[in-house]
Amino acid sequence: MLAADVTDAMATELPTHYLDAISLGKIVLIREQLLRAQATGMRVFRFESGDPSFSVAPPVLDAIAAAGRAGKTHYIPNNGIPQLRDALAAKVRDRNGLAGVGSDDIFVTNGAMHALFVTFGALLVPGDEVIVPDPMWTEVVENIRMAGGVPVGVELSAADDFEYRTDRIEAAITPRTRAIFLNTPHNPTGAILSRERLLEIVSLARANGLWIISDEAYEDVLYEPWTHTSIGALAGDYADRVISIFSFSKSHAMSGLRVGYIVTTSHAMHSRIPKLLRCTINGVNSLAQWGALAAVQGPNEHLRAMCTEYAERREIMLFALSGLPGIRAFAPHGAFFVWAELDASAYARLGVPDAAALAEKLAEAGIGSAPGDAFGETCANAMRFAFSCDTAMVRDGSVLLRAALSEGIA
Repeated sequence: MLAADVTDAMATELPTHYLDAISLGKIVLIREQLLRAQATGMRVFRFESGDPSFSVAPPVLDAIAAAGRAGKTHYIPNNGIPQLRDALAAKVRDRNGLAGVGSDDIFVTNGAMHALFVTFGALLVPGDEVIVPDPMWTEVVENIRMAGGVPVGVELSAADDFEYRTDRIEAAITPRTRAIFLNTPHNPTGAILSRERLLEIVSLARANGLWIISDEAYEDVLYEPWTHTSIGALAGDYADRVISIFSFSKSHAMSGLRVGYIVTTSHAMHSRIPKLLRCTINGVNSLAQWGALAAVQGPNEHLRAMCTEYAERREIMLFALSGLPGIRAFAPHGAFFVWAELDASAYARLGVPDAAALAEKLAEAGIGSAPGDAFGETCANAMRFAFSCDTAMVRDGSVLLRAALSEGIA
């Protein structure tokens, strides 16, 4: 029997499973298509991927090597090594303004995606609704679904600079609503929520007894004059209902080392989260944690250097997408994505029916992108272009991208 036949036979023998309704993700499919093309010798431009091109800082690599030589390669405490949890508690108090947070409020995870999985798994019961911005990074809503929850999208609009409007959030609240999810800086639009908007969200959550889940993975990828504010710093006596999620992947270009962390002062979450950590990973890679400790305690000049280079790439990408009939690109305030909206005239001019088809044609030409319908229900006529790949790739690829979107794709 052929392998494909075996797979088909197994599928018919299994009952319907909740994972059958979870997508693998259009971005993953485009990435795999580009990697296959690259393996054949074709030059590709990785504008679909949010993986920072920068090398990990030398002190981080030195700390990992030193930990290995010292034999720190055995099982570690379930919630994270004490030294890292102490350092992260100090970081979120000093830099994020999360007053009163101690090491017992820190839970180290296998990246921010695992933090989302653990948070939703520990918080939700089947049928609970979570309000999310639309567009939103796909894995957020998929993790809500895997926890038995129901994502409820709130449309973001270019007219509002893609801010999360509290009147629309309020209109989406039902008796089943458990939490409001927010992500700032925002993937995929690069929008940053203002302090005033965050205060409104805290007031709305308080009035309705809702949790707030704040994904702050891009907290250090900012463009002047915009700044980042952690909503937990504004919650006051409601801080126990705020769960904050952070990552080393973007700020420190440690995406492959897989270190993130959850911050929560809730006693109920303190009881539940360790159980999911034990049953999913039984502790984050020990050497990666020692590297993360060096990153959080070390100098941060590399953060400024990365943002300076990201700003250069941002301008290159924005220029490539400027002045194209039927295409409107929006300058991100943070993160490393350009979100572009398209209208019917662009599709007619380029000979494609929609943004998804355009993304497919670009991928065939070796140019990565992510179609808007990968991010939600209201944004099919949009595309995301990442400029996290190295500057030379952004510069060369943007020339080809502009030509493809100007003249059409052969």
